[in-house]
Amino acid sequence: MVDFLAENNLCGQAILRIVSRGNAIIAELLRLSEFIPTVYRLRDKAEQQKYGDIICDFSYFKGAEYYEGKLEAKPELQDLDEEFRENHIEILTRFYLAFESVHKYIVDLNRFLDDLNEGVYIQQTLETVLLNEDGKQLLCEALYLYGVMLLVIDLKIEGEVRERMLVSYYRYSAARSSSDSNLDDICKLLRSTGYSPVAGAKRPPSYPESYFQRVPISSTFISMVVGRLRSDDIYNQVSAYPLPEHRSTALATQAAMLYVILYFEPSILHTQQAKMREIVDKYFPDNWVISIYMGITVNLIEAWEPYKAAKTALNYTLEQLNIKEQSSRYGASVEKLRRQVQQFLKEGFLREEFVLDHIPKLLNCLRDCNVTIRWLMLHTAETVYDPNNKRLRQIKDQVFSDSKYNPKTLFQLLLDSAQFEFVLKEMFKQMLSEKQAKWESYQKEGSERMTELAEVFSGVKPLTRVEKNENLQAWFREISKQISSLNYEDSTAAGRKTVQLIQALEEVQEFHQLESNLQICQFLADTRKFLHQMIRTINVKEEVLISMQIIGDLSYAWQLIDSYTSIMQEGIRVSPFMVTKLKATFLKLASALDLPLMRINQANSPDLLSVSQYYSGELVAYVRKVLQIIPESMFTSLAKIIKLQTHSIMEVPTRLDKDKLKDYSQLVARYEVARLTHAISIFTEGILMMKTTLVGIIKVDPKQLLEDGIRKELVRRVAFALHKGLIFNPKAKTSELMPKLKEMAATMDGFYRSFEYIQDYVSIYGLKIWQEEVSRIINYNVEQECNNFLRTKILDWQSMYQSTHIPIPKFQPVDESVTFIGRLCREILRITDPKVTCYIDQINTWYDMKTHQEVTNKQLFSEIQNTLGTFGLNGLDRLLCFMIVKEIQIFLGMLQRNVLRDKAIMDTIKPFQIHLNPVKGIVANSSKVYSAAVQKTQKIWSSYQDSILKVGQMQILRQQIANELSYSCKFDSKHLAAALENLNQSLLADVEAHYQDPTLPYPKDDNTLLYEITAYMEAAGIHNPLNKIYITTKRLPYFPVVNFLFLISQLPKVQYIKNQGMVCKKSTDPTDWPPLVVGLVTLLKQFHSRYTEHFLALIGQFVRSIVEQCTTSQKIPEMPADAVAALMFLENYVYYTKLPRKVVEAHVPSFIFDEFRTIL
Repeated sequence: MVDFLAENNLCGQAILRIVSRGNAIIAELLRLSEFIPTVYRLRDKAEQQKYGDIICDFSYFKGAEYYEGKLEAKPELQDLDEEFRENHIEILTRFYLAFESVHKYIVDLNRFLDDLNEGVYIQQTLETVLLNEDGKQLLCEALYLYGVMLLVIDLKIEGEVRERMLVSYYRYSAARSSSDSNLDDICKLLRSTGYSPVAGAKRPPSYPESYFQRVPISSTFISMVVGRLRSDDIYNQVSAYPLPEHRSTALATQAAMLYVILYFEPSILHTQQAKMREIVDKYFPDNWVISIYMGITVNLIEAWEPYKAAKTALNYTLEQLNIKEQSSRYGASVEKLRRQVQQFLKEGFLREEFVLDHIPKLLNCLRDCNVTIRWLMLHTAETVYDPNNKRLRQIKDQVFSDSKYNPKTLFQLLLDSAQFEFVLKEMFKQMLSEKQAKWESYQKEGSERMTELAEVFSGVKPLTRVEKNENLQAWFREISKQISSLNYEDSTAAGRKTVQLIQALEEVQEFHQLESNLQICQFLADTRKFLHQMIRTINVKEEVLISMQIIGDLSYAWQLIDSYTSIMQEGIRVSPFMVTKLKATFLKLASALDLPLMRINQANSPDLLSVSQYYSGELVAYVRKVLQIIPESMFTSLAKIIKLQTHSIMEVPTRLDKDKLKDYSQLVARYEVARLTHAISIFTEGILMMKTTLVGIIKVDPKQLLEDGIRKELVRRVAFALHKGLIFNPKAKTSELMPKLKEMAATMDGFYRSFEYIQDYVSIYGLKIWQEEVSRIINYNVEQECNNFLRTKILDWQSMYQSTHIPIPKFQPVDESVTFIGRLCREILRITDPKVTCYIDQINTWYDMKTHQEVTNKQLFSEIQNTLGTFGLNGLDRLLCFMIVKEIQIFLGMLQRNVLRDKAIMDTIKPFQIHLNPVKGIVANSSKVYSAAVQKTQKIWSSYQDSILKVGQMQILRQQIANELSYSCKFDSKHLAAALENLNQSLLADVEAHYQDPTLPYPKDDNTLLYEITAYMEAAGIHNPLNKIYITTKRLPYFPVVNFLFLISQLPKVQYIKNQGMVCKKSTDPTDWPPLVVGLVTLLKQFHSRYTEHFLALIGQFVRSIVEQCTTSQKIPEMPADAVAALMFLENYVYYTKLPRKVVEAHVPSFIFDEFRTIL
């Protein structure tokens, strides 16, 4: 018969592919369960209020029109729904595909069973497949994996969350319209079961059997699989565990499969007592906690509570005497086994001869260790005993007291046995690889010795006093030939013959009285030794390694091991060299990967890489978690070192009086620094002793682990310091901004100095790590803060700054800002608010309007540079850009609403514009015309003013940031600044040349050069924020007129003072001039330049008309205040936009421009 798993066996390949896919689906479900969007849990009130209407469970299907109607009635809900769709459709699709694959799996399994029954596979029926060893394993696994999938889904992705995600996917995706979509079947299979994984939650009635029966499966198939599992040892594990008391451990994998599959046939659990008794006697005579898949543990006492037959059968195991016997037996063996293993692990004890002579003894010790660790780990795990269940509490207490359970001792045994196993495996691997070469060298040596002896008896060899003996000469020659003729390939025959040769050599020594000659005796003894070695060497079989692999399985502890993390970390803190022993434990844990990967590998499935990467990644993450104690301890010591260096140890001057030497020596403090530094270097040494190791398929380099650990701890501490240090009280009388920034700068300097100090002792690039990580923290926080202004949010798993190995912690927001960068930005905006401060451009300083006290100046930005570095200033700049965009969008919305759609306002503006035409002329009766228009539009200007002042204020802040960045760039890296400026100028020259002659080159659309250079320029402060286009705009009618009206409505509020420029008249009606001008400049910049042209022309007309009117009405004309203010506006406009003065002189005669200041 063809091998069942052969490539040309269609039946075997089909079921193998199904099982391989099953393992891959479970890995994908486990992977996805960590990425459930938190909003689907609707945990708090705020989320329920915000998303309650757009996230529904399956009740949606009963009244889809009602729900959709509710959304359509409110535009803001539609908007939120659209935004939600854009942000979550990618992850929802991934979840849906995983759910769909579960349904497809069971449909394919049912189809395979139908094909098997209908004879599609020639000569194969369900019975023949179950008789084949591989066949029965695969059929049992196929059903078991389906059960595990359903349990994993319920355990990791709660029912309500599943329903909400499926409904969202149904609403958002196009798949629902296609006819081949099986969304309905998936919803039926995965609708909520009512089960909750929270401890103490009530179990739903007939759960999980009703859940398992949602897709019907052939009952014949189920009962045959149960029959096989009850009677056979389908994996032939018992051979690896010969002792009868180890039988339940040998059959543990099968027991887990049977536990899951019994839910497909619940009648056995409920009523069939004989069968249940048989199952319990075979699989659970001494254990009641089992691991069902990759460390998911189940307590049978709780799981079988609702089933009469199962509960009754299990009660025999749970008799007090039995629990006591098992607990005390395993508890007592821990100490005994520890001593035995530690004896084996002593230096020089496990030599090759000893190992080869004592293989059974060593394997027995390993079996005992692993069985003991398994039983105690599972039966003392806190997670499997529900604290609310009285019976479980009693059993747990009994196990703890009878076994005298001590987690540290048990863990020590695990460490030692893992190390012992590792050493043995390595020795065996080496012996196997050298087996043939060694055997052949012993054979050659033995044969040569015999030839030499034969020559001795020829009488020719000058060996003392040996007479010639032709018989012995011929006999030794024959023996030499016999030794040479031994065949390595036929080990059994060679072994028998070798034993006979050893006997012959012993006999020849006795019968021919050869003892008298010591040299001949020595030759014979050596040859016998070589023949013994040949027998030993040929007995090194791969079966021993396979047995060790089976015995050493630790997959049951995949999740339980986490409860020993604190013990591991405490051990490392006390003795960093423990890491080498831990390495063996981690490798032992990595053997758990064989379970899900074996079938995927046999099927040559492309899923092999992703599944092994997932489990290896999980394990490496756990290794990192354990070893994180090293960087944590290092940083604790570092903090003490820095404290000593800054507060205790005095700086030694260059010249020192002899009598002051003692004062400066400070031996105690210096000794303490030395001790702490030594401790840090010992930690480093500890982790580096681990050597590069392959964990699963991921290569773990200890140097990289250490660096990542240090980065992680640095990120954690710096992020926490920034979060805590930059919280401001808006009600404080004087702003806390500067003191907090100074304090923060000192903290950051402390971190920086400590890093500088440590780098040589730990052998890392301190400055590089510092810059990379601090920039990552700041950029991530800026990105999260900017999410508020984005429709499509950047989620954590999409962020280029967030990392799984070195995560940046997220903190609960303390106000409207999400992060510290938002709080900093809003505090700066609060203290420089144009409604309460007055900005003097010449000295870059803000003064309080009422008290005339200085509020802040450009020093603020140097302080931010000191605290957060260039990244911080750059991030602040980016955030201000987003705020400006939002403010301009609000402004344009308000303009549409309050101006362009307001009939009364438009009835004023339209005739006003007609009255002003032509713009080159002069308006008759100007003061009346202008004041009438301003009067009629009075109500719209206050909100208009708010927006423009806010934009102006933020633009001024951006200018200050650019100045600071430019200054520090030219100071700290002048070559970079020069290179950027030159590159920028040459690029602009090329672009201009292209527009004059289109045949010349220009960067193509897919060329990111311009985009990338902009990022560099902004980081170096080589840009002018006032030239930035923030939004794309449509044409707006009357826009220049409206802006002009706004400007002249504001002119009476300001006055010109010679040494200050334009300032506010009354502090009760505040208007700050620079933000007003800059705001208008920015606003006009967003539109076509002809709007600006028209706006300036209107101002020019205004100045000319007012001056004209005053010269005709007054004998000694005085320049009107409004005209002065308008001219100041024009002058400032030219100053800020850096335009040539000719632009303005086109609208205002140059003599007015030249003279107006002299008149004042």
